[in-house]
Amino acid sequence: MHRSQFKTHFIYPTGLAPVKVSDLLRQLLLPRKWRHYLRIEQAVKINGKYRYFNKLIVPGEQVTLQLNHVDSAQQNYPASGRLPQIVYEDTNVLVINKPAGQKTHPNLYEHQTALNDCCTYLGYSPYVVHRLDMLTSGLLLVAKNPAVVPILNRQLSQKTFNRDYLAIVAKKQLPAKSGWINLPIGRDPQDRRKRMIRRDGAAASTHYHLLKTSGNEAVLAMGLRTGRTHQIRVHLAAIGCPIIGDPLYNPDYRSGQHLKLLATRMSFIKPFSFEQLVIQLPATQT
Repeated sequence: MHRSQFKTHFIYPTGLAPVKVSDLLRQLLLPRKWRHYLRIEQAVKINGKYRYFNKLIVPGEQVTLQLNHVDSAQQNYPASGRLPQIVYEDTNVLVINKPAGQKTHPNLYEHQTALNDCCTYLGYSPYVVHRLDMLTSGLLLVAKNPAVVPILNRQLSQKTFNRDYLAIVAKKQLPAKSGWINLPIGRDPQDRRKRMIRRDGAAASTHYHLLKTSGNEAVLAMGLRTGRTHQIRVHLAAIGCPIIGDPLYNPDYRSGQHLKLLATRMSFIKPFSFEQLVIQLPATQT
């Protein structure tokens, strides 16, 4: 584990009510230990000067945060030599379009994953926030520094970081044109690669909405309330609508098919701000 330094500035937005320094840091989802550090070290400054945590910040004032001991257990990944397809980038995060068939992050000795590509672009190893199945393509967000990882993780747990997908299934009878699939998911004891619906599994909730039908296929918009491994694939298979091209959960899979599941949209609060970001794949790529 190593420690890194992080410093950021932002203007407390107009239109918001005055707020105590302590409450502002909570609203930014900073971990308690960071809030403690900022207070003890007087490392949060308003308009260039330390302000006690029980004092107010008003719109238009500049906030500066200095964190000198951000812990990180991140591995160092080798660069792949390939550049990722970048959809969005700012100071703290990078969103790429991960191709189908590529892993999110490497295991031992692997160097052709999405994070290896990001390492080629950044010149250093980024930080994992969430994952996409190897066979799933589309939007993948990585953190460019360790300071934003716990903030984004809390957004995931609080459901303010949302991800939407498109799935193409064989045109079978859906229970309804839209609805929730609430079925617990656990490991398949017969196949370590797979997950299955099981009573003792982890709670999982997926929303679907029928967008259109074409020939023998149906296009579904999918949303996640939880983020279990293979969640969309397992849930659609469980209601009798497995995704076309799914080698694990579609009994009609044919060799050479590609999984028709695409991460098309994500929304989250930009770290160290109150700005809602909505990022979508270009229409030409969906």
